[in-house]
Amino acid sequence: MALNHQIFEQLNKLRGSKTVIVGVGQILKGDDGAGSLICQQLQNKISAEVIDAATVPENYIQPIIKKAPQNIIVIDAVDFAAPPGTIKIFEPKQLDSIVLSTHALSPHLFVDMIKNQIEVEVCFIGIQPAQIGLGQPVSAEITKAVQSLVDILADIFPPSS
Repeated sequence: MALNHQIFEQLNKLRGSKTVIVGVGQILKGDDGAGSLICQQLQNKISAEVIDAATVPENYIQPIIKKAPQNIIVIDAVDFAAPPGTIKIFEPKQLDSIVLSTHALSPHLFVDMIKNQIEVEVCFIGIQPAQIGLGQPVSAEITKAVQSLVDILADIFPPSS
């Protein structure tokens, strides 16, 4: 769990900030739905704005810009050649060299289109998938990683009272 502590420490800097969490993924393709699964579990339970962008993050560029957050956290399944369920935080500039996204718009381009309009810090969380075939279930490793991230984000962004 040392890795999860490290993720918590990196994200804890965002505590109290105006943050939008964007989950990206295709729930019909097993572990590729990790970002969407996290958003479904966090919706209306935390102080951060939660957007399940599914496979069309480009549809949420203008709504995100209108919210003018200080921070954006993008969560997606990313193949970075680690053991399944590994969670890693990437800088947006790292994404093009690492990620072959399953989505139409590259994560880097998505971030650039928002950053061209507003000043915002972006953090990209990748979860290493085990299986992303159409119709496959979510693996046990991803289920565990999703729960870890849900717990971390719920701690950092408690509901507004």
